[in-house]
Amino acid sequence: MSGRFLDRIALGRPELRAWALYDWANSAFFTVIVTAVFPIFYAQVVAAGLEPAMRRESFALATTWSLLIAAIAAPLLGALADVSARKKLFLAGFMLLGALATAGMFLLGPGDVRLAQWLFGIANFGAAGSFVFYDALLVHVARDEERDQLSSSAYALGYLGGGLALLLCVLLIRHPVGGMDAATATQAGFVLVALWWGVFSLPLILSVPEPPRQLEADEQAGMSVFVRSFTRMGETFRELRHWRAAFLMMLAFLIYNDGIGTIIRMAVTFGEEKAIPAETMLAVILTVQFVGIPFSILFGRLAGRIGAKRAILLALAVYVGIAVYAAQMNSEREFWIMALAVGAVQGGAQSLSRSLFARLVPAHKAGEFFGLFATLEKFAGVLGPYLFVVFPTSEGAILALIAFFVIGAAILARVDVETGARLAREAERGVRSDTALN
Repeated sequence: MSGRFLDRIALGRPELRAWALYDWANSAFFTVIVTAVFPIFYAQVVAAGLEPAMRRESFALATTWSLLIAAIAAPLLGALADVSARKKLFLAGFMLLGALATAGMFLLGPGDVRLAQWLFGIANFGAAGSFVFYDALLVHVARDEERDQLSSSAYALGYLGGGLALLLCVLLIRHPVGGMDAATATQAGFVLVALWWGVFSLPLILSVPEPPRQLEADEQAGMSVFVRSFTRMGETFRELRHWRAAFLMMLAFLIYNDGIGTIIRMAVTFGEEKAIPAETMLAVILTVQFVGIPFSILFGRLAGRIGAKRAILLALAVYVGIAVYAAQMNSEREFWIMALAVGAVQGGAQSLSRSLFARLVPAHKAGEFFGLFATLEKFAGVLGPYLFVVFPTSEGAILALIAFFVIGAAILARVDVETGARLAREAERGVRSDTALN
C-alpha cells in the first residue's frame, strides 16, 4: 500500500498501525468464540443434553456474569492505569488471561457445561478488560483529526483478521488433519484463536509508547497510586455535570450498544431456533467479516464529511430496520440479508462511538473515562442477552431492541461535541509530568 493511501486511512505511522493491529488480534476471539464456532460447539457438543431453552439461557448467563464483573472493575482499573502509566501492562495481563481461557476450551467435551461456562466467562472478562486500556490509548496515539479514521480503520483490520481466523478454523473443521475428527478439529481451532490473539498483540505491547504519568494540580509527586486512583475516581464522579457531553455520550452508548451487542452475541442462537443450518451460519458470518472491511473505512470517511455523531445516528436508523426485519425472519435468504445489513453498519457505529468519546475526555484521564465507558458498555451487554431469558420468544426480545436504538439516538442527538472537546482540551492545561516512581 502506498504511503498516501495509508495516510488517508490514518495508518501512515508505525505506532498507528501497531495500535490498530490489536483489533486484528482480538477479533479472532470475538468472531470465532463469541459469534460463530464456539456457540455452535456449545449447543451441539457440550450442552447437547440440555433442552433448547436451557442451552440458550445457560449461554446467555455465562455472558452476563462475566461482563458484569468486568463492568464493576473497569473504572478502578482504568484509573490505576492512568496514574501508574501502565496501560500496556494492564492490557497485556487481561489479554493473556483471555487467551489462556480460550486455549483451555480445547479440554471441553460432552456434558462439560459448567467448565465451558467458566472458560467462556473468563475469556470474555479478559477481552472486555483489555479493551479499557486499548481504547484509552487511542487518545494518546492519534492526533485529534486522525481519531475517527484510525478507529474505523482498526475496525476494518478487525473484520479482516477475524474473518481470516474464522476461515482457518472452518477449513480445519471441514478438512481435519492428523486423524482428528470434526469435534477435535474444532477444539484445535480454539487453540489457534488463543495463539492468534497473543501473537498479534505483540506489536502494540512492544512498540506503542506508554503515555507519561501526569499529575493534576492538587496531586503531589510520590503519592500512592491507589490513593491517587481513588481520589481521581471520586473527583470524576462528583464532576460528571461538568463533563456533560462525555456523560451524555456514555449514557447514549449504554443504551444503543445494548442492541448492537445483543445482535452480535445472540445471532447464532437465534439462527439455530430458526433452523438455519450451522454451515450456513458460518458462511454468513464469514462473509459479514469481509463486508465490514470497506464499510468501516467508508464510515470513517463519512465522519470526516458530516461528523462522527451524524454518522452514528445514520447507523442506528439502519439498526431499527434490521430489528424489524429480523423479527419476521424465517428463511436462510432472510438470514443472509439481515446479517449483511449488520455488517454494513456495525463497524461504523462502534468505531465512531469510540473515537467520538475520545474527543470528549482529557488525555491524562483517558483510562478512567474509558473505564466508565466500558462499565456502561458491559452493563449493556448484561441487559441485552438477558432479554432472551425474560421474553418468551426471541422475536419479542429482538423487537424490544428497537427502543434501545431510538432512545440511544435521542440522547446522542443532545451531545454538544464542540463544547465537550473544548472542555477536554482546557483540562489538559492544568497537568504536569510526574517522574517519581511509585
